[in-house]
Amino acid sequence: MNVYIELIRYRNCAMAGLAAVVGAAIAYTATGAPPSQIVWMLPVFVTVFLATGAGNAINDYFDANIDAINRPDRPIPSGRISGVSAFRAAVVLFAAGIMVSNFIGDWQVPLLIAVFNSFLLYFYASSLKRKVFIGNLTVAYLSGSTFLFGGSAYGMKGIEVTGVLFLLSMLATLAREIVKAIEDIEGDRKDGAVTLPVRIGERHSAYIASLVGVMAVILSPIPYLVSLFNENYLIAVALADVFFLYAVYLIMDRQPAKSSKYFKTAMFFGLLAFIAGSFLK
Repeated sequence: MNVYIELIRYRNCAMAGLAAVVGAAIAYTATGAPPSQIVWMLPVFVTVFLATGAGNAINDYFDANIDAINRPDRPIPSGRISGVSAFRAAVVLFAAGIMVSNFIGDWQVPLLIAVFNSFLLYFYASSLKRKVFIGNLTVAYLSGSTFLFGGSAYGMKGIEVTGVLFLLSMLATLAREIVKAIEDIEGDRKDGAVTLPVRIGERHSAYIASLVGVMAVILSPIPYLVSLFNENYLIAVALADVFFLYAVYLIMDRQPAKSSKYFKTAMFFGLLAFIAGSFLK
């Protein structure tokens, strides 16, 4: 069982689920939904947790050859689980996530998003990941869409109020994905994957990642300016911005592995800033 927990990368699943719940909670407050509808946040979390785990599992299935070079300690290349078992686990998790999503809200949009994102996760792992920049954009969308998914539980207005969170999350994730592609360039070249760094080189890719990261920092005050969050958000997001800028410095200093870690840390503090701005008075 431990190898399956490692396969789905449960910490990432929990963080994605938490992001969706934050989006749902913000939408719940903004729309003035009745207290009875707060229960929708549980299936929101479970759906995103399961879909993220399925996406991680199917990604490892298709990336077994690349991981044998870049990350030989992962479950499949290390021989602790077979590719077939990982594929079956992904299918079960995708199906379970879609079924749970059917219990969210009083319209079909959460179910439609869950189905669309599940198929997109599969096609990303099987083919889109190896296409220049499209793979990076796909992951950026999927990351940002967790907030939209949570907001969709509370109708169109819920989607509208979480739109800015979707944008900021998408920019932050896009920057980190490009950095990760720079980090994995050796394995991608050997596997024939035509990623952005493989196509245009590490230095130019670093410029693009830095530009996107700086854009995320510049736009970070928007949730406060549009009165979505309170003053606590500005204080908390300032810390996230420091990590973002340091990650940008590291990628320009040709340290992609360290930069990727700091981008991830910055995104975590960004999520905490969303929570602080929404619920801490």
